[in-house]
Amino acid sequence: MTDTIQKVAWKSASNIALVKYWGKHSEQIPMNPSISITLENANTQTSIQYNKSNGSDVKVDFLFEGNRKPEFGQKIERFIARIAKDYPLLNEFSYIIESSNSFPHSTGIASSASSMSALAMNLYSILREHGAIASEDLSIASSMSRLGSGSACRSVYPGFAVWGNSEIVDGSHDEYAVEVNEKIHEEFKNTHDSILIVDSAKKSVSSTEGHALMAGHSFRESRIKQSHDNLKVLMQALEGGDWHKFTEIVELEALTLHALMMSSVPSYILLHPNTLKVIELIREFRNATSTAMAFTLDAGPNIHLLYPDYNAGAVKSFINDALIQYCEERKVLHDKAGQGPEKLI
Repeated sequence: MTDTIQKVAWKSASNIALVKYWGKHSEQIPMNPSISITLENANTQTSIQYNKSNGSDVKVDFLFEGNRKPEFGQKIERFIARIAKDYPLLNEFSYIIESSNSFPHSTGIASSASSMSALAMNLYSILREHGAIASEDLSIASSMSRLGSGSACRSVYPGFAVWGNSEIVDGSHDEYAVEVNEKIHEEFKNTHDSILIVDSAKKSVSSTEGHALMAGHSFRESRIKQSHDNLKVLMQALEGGDWHKFTEIVELEALTLHALMMSSVPSYILLHPNTLKVIELIREFRNATSTAMAFTLDAGPNIHLLYPDYNAGAVKSFINDALIQYCEERKVLHDKAGQGPEKLI
């Protein structure tokens, strides 16, 4: 093993969940299964310079968009230490990690999913390079990502990925996500996602806090059953190219997520009045034109509008004509289903 500085770099994108993961237990184990679309443009680029360390503890110097972030560096040290329990090779290095996002902060895009999956892909590459992982196995990278951010485990795959044990998805697991693109109809292969930035303010309740509130939620058991039922119906829609059924389940999941927040103890509301106005206009336009499109929400007020490639022109015109006025500073980010992580170095 050489003492010279070595470098690796990866780009990984965020994802948008269709069936939502909400609530967890043990070490980042999901309360229920979820399925998502990995995006293309909303990505994080992360590079790692590493060399032989003189100490026994992991040391990380972390820079985000050129600025040192020691508090996040400490978080990454703890993250690497967790992985090093299974792969002690990682304890032998010190790290300089540089990261940047292609999208602005607080835009309804899960930066933890893109950043932690990009970081995990770098660590996975280091382990592969030095023989600690014998053959390519993205489930290992997915499991590593999960330890940093639950939803990140889905971002190591292109297109559609399922995380959480489900009897309808072969190979599905609570500790890593699995790719399901072979099952997806051509109707959904080039799905677009236009992200309507209704409000970019920091959330009053973090996702971590929201997940914790599910432990004693009065609807916990019914939610678990609902997610399994919805995943089954959604997979049938994705396999059959059924936008109508897809829309029904995806929008139900989005509204259920926020209903769970509003009915937790303590309860909280992350929706904005303009969120509800945009949803109303989307439904009115869809009913009037029969245009295939569906909205979804993450744990915040911003709307992800999903639609097939052949409707891109009509939907973007609708956004510009009717919806953009309800967006903060008229801000909309256009994205689409992506090809998964890309090695840069």
